Amino acid sequence: MSSSKNNESNESHDKKAGGIKNTLVYWLAVEIYNLNSIFLGLYISKFSRTFDQMEQAARSGKQDLVEGSLENSVESNLKLSGVSRASYGELVEDYQDFLFKKGLKVWDKNDPRVLWLRAILIDPHGPHVTYESQESNGIKFSDPEAFANLLITLCIKQGFLMDRFLKGLEERFAKTGGFRENLFKKRLAFKNEH
Repeated sequence: MSSSKNNESNESHDKKAGGIKNTLVYWLAVEIYNLNSIFLGLYISKFSRTFDQMEQAARSGKQDLVEGSLENSVESNLKLSGVSRASYGELVEDYQDFLFKKGLKVWDKNDPRVLWLRAILIDPHGPHVTYESQESNGIKFSDPEAFANLLITLCIKQGFLMDRFLKGLEERFAKTGGFRENLFKKRLAFKNEH
């Protein structure tokens, strides 16, 4: 394949995925994915099953969201976005298990630190966390309790946003129908015209 065809293909993918890439739900997924990678590198053995599962859940949360947005079918988008949503629930459980096993505290949802973290907005155009970062939103990565609770809070926030996102997809599906249904309508219209 020529490089111009590759560029056209990449531009088409970026344009189609661009809708999701301009949403808070996407950028929070990116932030969670990056923070999860840092957390795993610091606190979970690379050779453990937990490491693999948490890495896969964070990846699935982000990638299934993008893959769903690239689908022609709203129904397929709903399914993949639903898998993405479930991944954040799985990560919450993993972080709570981590805290329990270490004898550390899961912060209550009304804890002032949680309320403060929930109020933070992700800026899609701002700097994002990297491996070189030492902290995120005032939470030091060297504090396992605070770092795990940061991720729990972000995953719960993402779950809330994903629920709203899924509701929007469901409403769109109800109004416009599915991909196959619309193809069938086009086929009938074509047959009636000819």
